[in-house]
Amino acid sequence: MTEPLTLVVASTEEGQRLDLFLVRYVATLSRAKLRRVIDSGGVQIDQEVVRKPSYRLRTDQQVSLVIPESSPVEPQAEDIPLEILFEDEHLAAINKPPGMVVHPSKGHWSGTLTAALAFHFSQLSQVGGPTRPGIVHRLDRDTSGVIVVAKNDQSHVGLAEQFQNRSTVKEYLAIVLGTPDRDRDLIDQPIGPHPYQREKMAIRGEHPQSRTAVSEYEVLERFRGFAAVKVTPKTGRTHQIRLHLTHIGHAVLCDKLYGGRSQISRGEITGTSISDDLLLDRQALHACSLQIRHPVSGELHHFKAPLPTDIQSVLDLMREHRGS
Repeated sequence: MTEPLTLVVASTEEGQRLDLFLVRYVATLSRAKLRRVIDSGGVQIDQEVVRKPSYRLRTDQQVSLVIPESSPVEPQAEDIPLEILFEDEHLAAINKPPGMVVHPSKGHWSGTLTAALAFHFSQLSQVGGPTRPGIVHRLDRDTSGVIVVAKNDQSHVGLAEQFQNRSTVKEYLAIVLGTPDRDRDLIDQPIGPHPYQREKMAIRGEHPQSRTAVSEYEVLERFRGFAAVKVTPKTGRTHQIRLHLTHIGHAVLCDKLYGGRSQISRGEITGTSISDDLLLDRQALHACSLQIRHPVSGELHHFKAPLPTDIQSVLDLMREHRGS
């Protein structure tokens, strides 16, 4: 067995279930696997074994978890270029390119962000387990933009607490289908697992695994048939932005999973059949900026990632051919 991971329950985590508390800090294990670890006696609270996943935590309790050695092996370092927006001895901010999976998973064992991180940095946090060194939060494979990684466990825990407490500020740029009637609005719809498709999430108010999800959006530009919107998620649920925008009738452009199409050509934007040049073949969603407090110094940091070429090209063409 590995060395125990010890966490202290913050006041904002008072009353949380033990399994839900742990799943936020141990990215390498699913909630189901964490329940099995708890059931087998792998978790202690204030030095006493607790075997109830539903145990409700209290402020300042000390939770110790032993992660089984059967966890998958660590990713192999790969010489993959990275655009580093910021770096010091505690953390780094990366502009993740589209098409890059954050950590190894079934069917994606190489070319991941963790493989690139292992090559570029000599030290990364281990809180997330051996397959996710340094990983504090995620971006979908085809979503580009700012992601912050931790170089040591102290920084990891400090950053994870900020995401958990919703004190981070995240802003995304999305190109959506159609033009929203409102200039800005708040979407407050709970998200849970899709009833039929494992790879999807769904708006589900009554499901026991549903969780509160809130997104704020603002229309930046309107085009004929499309719009550019800024989205500020107040929570961090899986596929939250994509699902919320689909829910209000404006799916993210080229979001195959929720919008029904996976690419768009130059001719489709210009309104001519002359050019079939492919402009975009992934969801038009980019994490533009992330604001955090440095987990060691407490200094406020605001990381920004420029728009990638594919999304910028689509916007330029829409302004030229589909402007008001």
